[in-house]
Amino acid sequence: MTFEELQKKRRSIYALGKEVKKSPEELFNMIKEAVKESPSPFNSQSVKAVVLTGAAHEKLWEMTLVELKKVSASEEAFQATTAKVKGAFEAGFGTVLYFTDENIVQGLKEQAPLYASNFDSWAEEAIGIALYSVWMRLAEDNIGASIQHYNPLIDQAVKEAFDIPASWTLRGEMPFGSIEAPADPKTFVKDDERFKLFD
Repeated sequence: MTFEELQKKRRSIYALGKEVKKSPEELFNMIKEAVKESPSPFNSQSVKAVVLTGAAHEKLWEMTLVELKKVSASEEAFQATTAKVKGAFEAGFGTVLYFTDENIVQGLKEQAPLYASNFDSWAEEAIGIALYSVWMRLAEDNIGASIQHYNPLIDQAVKEAFDIPASWTLRGEMPFGSIEAPADPKTFVKDDERFKLFD
């Protein structure tokens, strides 16, 4: 499969199941290698990843629902949210949690003050590259995923439940699993509204 074909294969999958052929250990190693090989500013490796499967994965999404109930506008809205969380996220095989280690980012600011104002945005770029690398690697093995952002709502609960260091800031949650239904067709804006070539 070419890189372009793999890019087209990677989609946001919301119909996830638990029929994944790889073991949690195999998935952990696969995800770990994808993150390790992803670039980061000054090779700082500020991206941290936690892989949850089984009961830990289900615990994450149950905790998320507890926090969401506190901020839901109505019981009806919460029921709709519950259906989404259980059907599109908890129904999967696992979740990857992506974090930025703020101690590393702060250290970079002190080591290279000339670039200090850039390191927060560069850390976000590192998160994006790492999660895209994992997403592509999962897609290569026919494992569906999406990226969610229930942070900072769930930050404290996640830190307490999974013994997360205080300096790690949650930046995204990636539920993954077997693909139970394909993504809808992808639409694109016109190329001439997005791209320019000068030579």
